[in-house]
Amino acid sequence: MEPAAAKETLLAQIGGETALRGLVDCFYDLIETDPRGETLLRLHFRGHGVNHAREEQFNFLCGFLGGRRHYLEKHGHMDVRLMHAHVPISAADAEDWLALMDRAITETRLSGPQVDKMRLAFRRVALTLVNDLGEWGVGSA
Repeated sequence: MEPAAAKETLLAQIGGETALRGLVDCFYDLIETDPRGETLLRLHFRGHGVNHAREEQFNFLCGFLGGRRHYLEKHGHMDVRLMHAHVPISAADAEDWLALMDRAITETRLSGPQVDKMRLAFRRVALTLVNDLGEWGVGSA
């Protein structure tokens, strides 16, 4: 019965880790080339850079979509707010992230009700990360 249960995860429904890796790579390729990715790229360079973000995004999304929780195994949590607490994220940044992820989903030819569900989950999470840290400051203590 385990194989049937595994197929119910969003990750399995979109094609497993191979499809997710393709989606994440396409997404970060867009961040590096699409004008809407300019601010997102700057934010990533404030941290550990794009290559690090590619890997951690894959690790997180794998677990988020019901697969192996690589991020949890590595970092001990799956708290997206904690992951991004130091990053100034505006509503425009969240919308740019969502637009680029939507384009990556289209370019990797993912579709269907499971993908619609995934898009809604991405929107919900992206909008919860919007904060008031300001351009490059840290919120007042």
